[in-house]
Formats: sequence, structure tokens, C-alpha cells
Amino acid sequence: MWLILLYSCVGGVAVLYALYRWVIPTAVQYHAGLALLWHDVIVERMLDTVTQSTRPQRLLSAVQKNATRGDPRSVVKAIDHFCRHKEWAMNVGDEKGVILDSVVCEVKPTTVLELGTYCGYSTVRIASLLPPNARLLTLEFNPHYAAIARQVIAWAGLEEKVVVIEGPSADWIPKMKEHFGVKTFDLVFVDHWKDRYLPDTKLLEECGLLRKGSILLADNVICPGAPDYLEYVRGSKRYESHYFKSHLEYTKVEDGLEKSVFLG
Repeated sequence: MWLILLYSCVGGVAVLYALYRWVIPTAVQYHAGLALLWHDVIVERMLDTVTQSTRPQRLLSAVQKNATRGDPRSVVKAIDHFCRHKEWAMNVGDEKGVILDSVVCEVKPTTVLELGTYCGYSTVRIASLLPPNARLLTLEFNPHYAAIARQVIAWAGLEEKVVVIEGPSADWIPKMKEHFGVKTFDLVFVDHWKDRYLPDTKLLEECGLLRKGSILLADNVICPGAPDYLEYVRGSKRYESHYFKSHLEYTKVEDGLEKSVFLG
């Protein structure tokens, strides 16, 4: 009887593990709401409770264990492997990251603003491609995320090119010229709270931080989505916009990047 009970327990655990590791992740791959609910709520809370750590801390550990210090590409690779094979995370991801890289290489910016640092994944991608003497200012509201991002950026050897700023974007955007001596930004990567995409874009305009030819590159414009922002940049005569179709990071859910050139 005890042997039957033991086999039943082992079998139950195996089924639960298969559900967690393969069945459910595969099932939610193509559904936006279910994918975000599973990865960004259920799994994250469960692992936070079980491991008594946060997802950003676990991501940092993966970087420190698997990436070569001072090698940005190995940091990106380590995070991508963590997110595809261990635990999903809300960075721009490998597929859309290629689009981000191509825009950075095309623009060759010397002044970059990133709205939404999270753990520093896109920060590392951008900063590693910047020309000498270029500077990237990245804004993060959450102090815990910012602290992790600083360590990821330092592990990549890019701390001299990057300034991590903590606080609300609405507070910091008007202070950019005074505090950091910025005249205008060549490139703005928009990847923070989706309801802040449009207000912060208008704030950048009002503060004179965009010049003719400045590029706005916005992530997650389809999933979770920023419909008011898309309506604005696509309908305004001040912008010329192009949509790059892709997928939500590490899933098969449609998402994309919107590249908008400020025409003045």
C-alpha cells in the first residue's frame, strides 16, 4: 500500500511539473492575456514565495553565473537564455532586440533616453552599440529594478556610458536639460508604463527635447498595447511612423515596435 501511495505521489509531482514546465507555457504561447497572466503574475508570485527572492534578483544571478564580465553580448545572451528556458521576464527580448539593434546602428545616436530600465537588458543592448562619447540616460520608477539594472550594466562593463535615474518620468523629463546638460535626444526608447507613452511623448515635445529627425522607438505597442500613443504618432503631421511586426518577448503573441521620426 505504501508503495502504491509513493508511486501516486511521484506520479502526481511529475504531472504537476510537466504542466508547469511545458504544458501550460506551450498552451499560452499564442494568447496575450493568458501569457501575461501565467508568466507575469502566477509564475512570478509562486517563485518569489518559494525562493524568497525576486525575479530581477534571479535574473541578476543568471547573469553573474553565466555571462562574462565586461562582455555585453554575453550578458544579453545569458538573459535571453534565462527568459526562454528558466523564467520569462518583461524585457524587449531577443526577437524585438534585433530590431532595436538595427535602429540604434542606423541612427548612431550620441544622446539616448530610455523610459523604463527594468533590469537593464535593453540598456545593455543599446549602450553596447553606441559610438564613443555617446551617453544613455535611462529612467526607472522602481528603486529595486534600478538597483538590479546598475549591477547588470556594470557586469556588462557599460557603467561609464549609462546613467540610471530613479523616479517618475513626469518629474525627470522637465529636468533633463538642467541636470544632465541635454539639448535634445537623438533616440528615445519608450518601454515603461503604457499609459505614460503619450503623456511623456507630449512632455518631451513641450520641453524641447526632440529635434527634427529625433527617433522615438516604442515597445509593446500591440501587447499589452498603447492605442492612444499609436493614434497620436500615426495621425500627427509632426511624425512619420513605421510599425515593425514581431512578437511579445519570448512568446508567439503578436507585438511590435513603432518607430516614429519627429519632423519638427
